[in-house]
Amino acid sequence: MCLAIPMQILEIDRFDARCEARGIERRISLFLIQHEELSPGDMVMVHGGYAMQKMTAEEASSAWELYDQILAEEPAG
Repeated sequence: MCLAIPMQILEIDRFDARCEARGIERRISLFLIQHEELSPGDMVMVHGGYAMQKMTAEEASSAWELYDQILAEEPAG
């Protein structure tokens, strides 16, 4: 199963961006969504170091709520 993570763009340098999610920062490629109008503060869905799509803050929040529910139900190992 593949999992994409919502991240917020902090800064953009051509086809690369510095993004953050829950205190973790990563350099992300914007190459796959270069047709989108993107700016710092925008949310993107990230998988494997690539932004896959632009999303709203509400969509990102809903995704994190679902991920938190999944983790809460995961048995302690």
